[in-house]
Amino acid sequence: MAAQKTLLAIGAHFDDCIYGVPGIMLKAVAKHYRVIQLILIGDYSNWPPTKGREREFVASVSKICQTYGVETQFLAFASHQYDANAEAKQKVAQAVFDIKPDIAFHLWENDHHHDHTIAAQLSKIALRHGGRVINQEHFKTPRAIYQYDNGPGHTIGFEPDTFVDISDYWEQANEWLGRLMALQQNREYQANQPGGAQQNKETLARYRGQTCGVRYAEALWAARKRPVAIL
Repeated sequence: MAAQKTLLAIGAHFDDCIYGVPGIMLKAVAKHYRVIQLILIGDYSNWPPTKGREREFVASVSKICQTYGVETQFLAFASHQYDANAEAKQKVAQAVFDIKPDIAFHLWENDHHHDHTIAAQLSKIALRHGGRVINQEHFKTPRAIYQYDNGPGHTIGFEPDTFVDISDYWEQANEWLGRLMALQQNREYQANQPGGAQQNKETLARYRGQTCGVRYAEALWAARKRPVAIL
């Protein structure tokens, strides 16, 4: 039997990957990939919505994501308290080395949110040049790397060149995002009361779908241009 393939999605915050590429992650789970999201910010003690319950919050995020078949790994950075310096590069590169992804996704670099910008820079370096960062000659560079956007309120100048039909996974993806938003707001999830993030994601997914002729889609920018089936 062929070895199980690994998909890695990297985000700054707990909800970045689940907003950006939830359908793609669920599609990969259905294809029996090992799916991991690496969240750089694992310290939520300075974020007002989770202050005082930050450890419980992180554990609950991991638990929710596990129910959708996705493993979550957190680094120990805090919002607006990390930068693209040597220490941070080494931590992200080491995480990528340990995970050994076959395919990877990370945030688009041009963004209004400083955390997203730094996360994208660190991801780009780790995924493409991580072997030199940690001086590891057996570093596995993913066969394909894609960047994803985080919605019109954050992302600047994103022009995708790759579209993935997620219509069959839309309801599950939308529910996943809703459960995380309810956790953030410290309330029970109500399936019949979609929040703002869910509504924004649906608008974006419908728009991307219209672009490529399907009901719902997620859009990417390929770091390396070539014809390829990404899953």
